[in-house]
Amino acid sequence: MTDNMDAARIIGYFKGKTILITGSTGFLGKILVEKILRVQPDVSRIYLLVRATDAPSAKQRVQQEVTDTELFSLLRDKYGEGFDLFIQEKVVPLAGDITNEGLGLEPPTFDDLAKEMDVIVNIAATTNFYQRYDVSLNVNVMGVKHLYQFAKQCANLKMFMHVSSAYVSGDSTELILEKPIKPGEALREGMRLDIDDELRLVSDVKNELTTTTTNGDDARAAERKAMKELGLQRARHFGWSNTYVFTKAMGEMLLGQLRGGDDDMPVVIVRPSIITSVRSDPVPGWMQGTRTIDTLIIGYAKQNLSCFLADLRMVMDVIPGDMVVNAMLAAVVAHSGERGAGAGAQAMTIYQPTSSLRNPVTYAVLYRSGRRHFEEHPRVKDNGEVIPNNKMRFFTTIPRFRLYMILSYKLPLEMLHMSNLLLCGLFSQLYKDSNRKYKHVMLLVDVYGPFAFFKGCFDDTNMERLRSMMVMNTPEDEMFNFDPKTIDWDDYFYKIHIPGVLKYVCK
Repeated sequence: MTDNMDAARIIGYFKGKTILITGSTGFLGKILVEKILRVQPDVSRIYLLVRATDAPSAKQRVQQEVTDTELFSLLRDKYGEGFDLFIQEKVVPLAGDITNEGLGLEPPTFDDLAKEMDVIVNIAATTNFYQRYDVSLNVNVMGVKHLYQFAKQCANLKMFMHVSSAYVSGDSTELILEKPIKPGEALREGMRLDIDDELRLVSDVKNELTTTTTNGDDARAAERKAMKELGLQRARHFGWSNTYVFTKAMGEMLLGQLRGGDDDMPVVIVRPSIITSVRSDPVPGWMQGTRTIDTLIIGYAKQNLSCFLADLRMVMDVIPGDMVVNAMLAAVVAHSGERGAGAGAQAMTIYQPTSSLRNPVTYAVLYRSGRRHFEEHPRVKDNGEVIPNNKMRFFTTIPRFRLYMILSYKLPLEMLHMSNLLLCGLFSQLYKDSNRKYKHVMLLVDVYGPFAFFKGCFDDTNMERLRSMMVMNTPEDEMFNFDPKTIDWDDYFYKIHIPGVLKYVCK
């Protein structure tokens, strides 16, 4: 690892560099692209690999989903009428797909890219906890393989960075270390996880479904349901709570396996915890998509959520998106070009941008900030009437929540079902709709429940070492701050995150 770093050094590093970024249409990817373009306009090229049928549609997708967003408002103000030309010169959309061999690119394009690439950052992922198993394996595991195979073809590559999740290590009550996942390692003792076996299992289940289901629509629905259930089943079989963290763990494992022999390419894995809205720049409060903790804010704002599954005393490990990106940029510079003599000379470095160890914050802080916000900024109906702030009920265990749901919803549903039978199906549609909603809520509890009561605390020794290298003497240096100790959580949630959720998610 290199010595002290300041803003000038990080900015200078990206001058003339060619970078490939996957997942640029996602929350973290957008922040990364914008930051590089804003701090270093002399970057050579940023290639954005996106799913699209051809070059024009890739360009249109990048424009609509990335550069036209409010996140790029500072850049747009800076360049004015020249903004589109600047983006056109620096950003190159690529129609491709990491789930395909050769990234779905034409061989000449693939070869040309390999000659000029300096840095690869893989952020692409399917983050749905209850995603189809085949889809999750394709993106979160095979996508890593295809991208790393491309990286090995890049003669001048200085860095391969892969973004994972802090939760790949499971729910341990001990300090969760920044250590690699070993090949075959499962969270359940005595078990061995084989990626090839999992790929074969998916193929076998799909073949079996094909032979037993004939109707086209029925077959698709049956396959979708079976793949979702298989993912959750296999995750829990090996000790993970959901399909997302399970397949992200396999992606890391595969990366470790691929990086064998004489390959000593610098590889950095970044494992953020729950990523929240931009804290500082370019647009405080900006965010995209709903994080698990934001369900509480949105439900409270819309007054359609009377209870929530959480223990207000528990720590929720959150970290603002711009801090994650700052840590990523610093890590690229710190490890770029690091090469040793042969295998094992430079192990994969893992960074966990998290807050639970250095500056823990509880659910109570979020709830208190939310109540304060809505009391000081009351919502009003169309007729001008103020919407009252109702207190929310919290369930501190899943069994308590299940009991509440049975007494409040399941028993009345059964009574409705009996009435429906006696009245010759008069309430059949009402029963069907209500029962479907009930089952959906219970499924969400099953999938997200373990996450709500996560007790782990993430070690960030490597992060602290990287932070100790940072020089913070000027306002410019503060642009690359990623120290969670500098966050006042009450202030952040009240002034930045909650207004951001209301503006960009609730709209």
